[in-house]
Amino acid sequence: MQKLIVRPEAMVFDMDGTLLQTESLLLPAYHKMFDILREEGLYSGPTPPEERILGCLGMLLSDIWKNVMPEAGEAVHRRASELLAKLEIEGLEAGGSILYLSVPETLRKLKEQGIRLFVCSNGLEEYIHSIVVIHKLEDVFEGLYSAGGQGTSTKAQLLKLLLDNHGIGSAWMVGDRSSDVQAGKENGQTVIGCAYAGFGREDELEGSDVIIRSFDQLLELYEGTQ
Repeated sequence: MQKLIVRPEAMVFDMDGTLLQTESLLLPAYHKMFDILREEGLYSGPTPPEERILGCLGMLLSDIWKNVMPEAGEAVHRRASELLAKLEIEGLEAGGSILYLSVPETLRKLKEQGIRLFVCSNGLEEYIHSIVVIHKLEDVFEGLYSAGGQGTSTKAQLLKLLLDNHGIGSAWMVGDRSSDVQAGKENGQTVIGCAYAGFGREDELEGSDVIIRSFDQLLELYEGTQ
């Protein structure tokens, strides 16, 4: 049975797979990154399948590389993180990123209704900030929290920091991965699971209070609460 949910003070959004169609930016950068690692003599063999990194979205970068190239050492993983961040930001600046349908309009309508909006992502600080700037959403969000910027080791810790810093008692954690569900639940908040990205396993959103199949359903959901 669906939990009765109430209107929140704030909505907190994951970035990759929730606001941003990550594959539009990630996959070209991913292939270039492995080309450079091979040129630098840090990696040999074929580029691991795209499905491997797409299946890891939402994890911390250090954990992503343990899954994508477990045979490589920490120095290679660090270099991969540097390269991927640089290449993704180059892709952003070249106009190579796409938000999900209705994201800007829906965010603005929510803000107009007095909801405080935040980003809470396991991504790198510069990456998250660049996406928001390039898509002209700086005026929409009250705060951008990233594992890279805040130095947290879990999404739950990052969300707690955000809630504490801004004095938020009730929020909707909106995201597409199990780490988002866990973060919301550990902090006693409502979880809105996003099922439109298609990267995660079928049970990825288990425990969500509500699951949405398109981003604009969030506005309908909010307007249907009291």
